[in-house]
Amino acid sequence: MSGLWDRLSGNAVIAANLRGQQRIPFLPRARLEALRDRRIRRIVVHAARAVPYYREWFARAGIDPRSVRGAGDLDRLPILDRDMVRAEPQRFVAAGRAAHGAVSFWTSGSTGTPIHIYHDRRSLLANIAYGERERAPVIAACGTFRPKELYVGYQTSTFKAVSAFYEAHTRLPVRPRRRFVSLLEPIETVAAIANSEQPDVLVGYGGWLGLFFRTVGARGITLRPPKLVMSMGEALPHDARAYIEGHFGVPVLSRYNAVEAFKIGFSCEQRTGFHLHEDLCHVRVVDARGHTAAAGEPGQLVISNLVNRASVLLNYPIGDFAALSFAPCACGRTFTRLSELEGRVEDVLALADGRFVHPRAVWQVLKSCDGLLQYQLAQRAARQFALTVWSVDEPAFRRIAEQARPALEQLLGPQAQIDVGRGSAPDRRTGGKFRAVMALTPPRPGA
Repeated sequence: MSGLWDRLSGNAVIAANLRGQQRIPFLPRARLEALRDRRIRRIVVHAARAVPYYREWFARAGIDPRSVRGAGDLDRLPILDRDMVRAEPQRFVAAGRAAHGAVSFWTSGSTGTPIHIYHDRRSLLANIAYGERERAPVIAACGTFRPKELYVGYQTSTFKAVSAFYEAHTRLPVRPRRRFVSLLEPIETVAAIANSEQPDVLVGYGGWLGLFFRTVGARGITLRPPKLVMSMGEALPHDARAYIEGHFGVPVLSRYNAVEAFKIGFSCEQRTGFHLHEDLCHVRVVDARGHTAAAGEPGQLVISNLVNRASVLLNYPIGDFAALSFAPCACGRTFTRLSELEGRVEDVLALADGRFVHPRAVWQVLKSCDGLLQYQLAQRAARQFALTVWSVDEPAFRRIAEQARPALEQLLGPQAQIDVGRGSAPDRRTGGKFRAVMALTPPRPGA
């Protein structure tokens, strides 16, 4: 009975947030900004009361959190240090009922420094309702209210964890039509599954999608194209959208999300950048000095999740680069737009046996290693790799090396030679330049 009650309670949260979601992207600016600022006031007061880091900061600064009335005031708070968040994640987790039963996730580790993030159950459930904002372009491209998806990802991804949470805590009459395929599968296998399943939407990481379609084209692999390609999790490689749309006649849409904020932005039918969920996640663009960049000027993205009451991150540098645009979009949505991302394009390893390995597969191997601070896997030759590990101490390094080497040999092939060494100190380069995985050369899809 408790399981049924839990699911019905989950449904109630979704229903309470569902009304009007499709209209929110089209609201007049004044109403949208009022909604955004109301959420900013609530999350700041919550943080000052329940989150150790902010409780200490507001007390030390002598600032009344109620004086933060909107986006302009929030922008004047300090920008967080990512290393501090990674090293002391509990300082950003709220105490009390709001975070009771929160669900924990690891960031993808694309920079080699994963961060532990908690999401409160209510915001996780409301995330289903918020998704209605992003569905209209998909429905228009697919011609159906319930498109069939082929999702290519990895087994321990945040997406899989969130999906499992929804299965356990909701009782929805209509579930997504979705098949999951591991990104470890060869490209020929994924193409064969796509031909058999005939999905409306092919969903995957930006780097993998670019490589998939170029490989299909270069190798002459038979593929019945889907009606839509959806890129998530990282930026599309340069010219990937133009190549897919030009050679396969399939529109490419993108969604911008991260473990730190599940709803940041999405692209519309015009495909001119991301419409930002301004009332769910406030986004700033800052220059090298931390000052707010002018419209159209690229800079580092700093986000504030306005709906997650477990791990509260205000003015958090996400590690991506882009520019804001306040010009109206032809689609009629009034959300501020973000240019295509200039970060999070990750190296894909081209192996001697013709397979490609995405960095997220490497992350699967290393994410459970205790005492790991940062890592980098560099490809020296087709079968030669160097794994550099930054760990809390020497015993932790030995444990990580013992655990990681056989798992990486299984991933990269039985003939792979993997040298494991300990780094002297974690890499702290700024600007999002650090790569957790470094390929020998950009993979040649037709090779």
